[in-house]
Amino acid sequence: MTSLRPFTCDDLFKFNNINLDPLTETYGIPFYLQYLAHWPEYFIVAEAPGGELMGYIMGKAEGSVAREEWHGHVTALSVAPEFRRLGLAAKLMEMLEEISERKGGFFVDLFVRVSNQVAVNMYKRLGYSVYRTVIEYYSASNGEPDEDAYDMRKALSRDTEKKSIIPLPHPVRPEDIE
Repeated sequence: MTSLRPFTCDDLFKFNNINLDPLTETYGIPFYLQYLAHWPEYFIVAEAPGGELMGYIMGKAEGSVAREEWHGHVTALSVAPEFRRLGLAAKLMEMLEEISERKGGFFVDLFVRVSNQVAVNMYKRLGYSVYRTVIEYYSASNGEPDEDAYDMRKALSRDTEKKSIIPLPHPVRPEDIE
């Protein structure tokens, strides 16, 4: 049976099977440790009965309460290829949304590559919608052009009027994101 538990420092040495996916953004060890120290409740791992890591979600709470922008943010969500299509990503997203609800968030947001239609469709099935397009958000390698991202959002119960998910009519640049 799969267990969902808090991510630990030891997991940093066991999650290569998840992070080797070309669509998974990977970061340096200090970045993961920063999230673990500041937002441990937003860093959750799915573990197989034998101890193998199946997937994880890493996020944070950010924004302004006064401007009704306090929200949960999904920094990374990834499931190892051999454990996909089991509902793990949906369960991890549900957990992050529940944490964001308890913290009084207005919405949950995430960034996803425009080309990653499998992920875009999954997020839409989970109730997310495209709030805006961010031009050249993802840096490319091998001389390819940078790639655009969708900023996708899902309103939480605190946003009774769903103002946080009204789409912007024009794309923005990464430096325009608060």
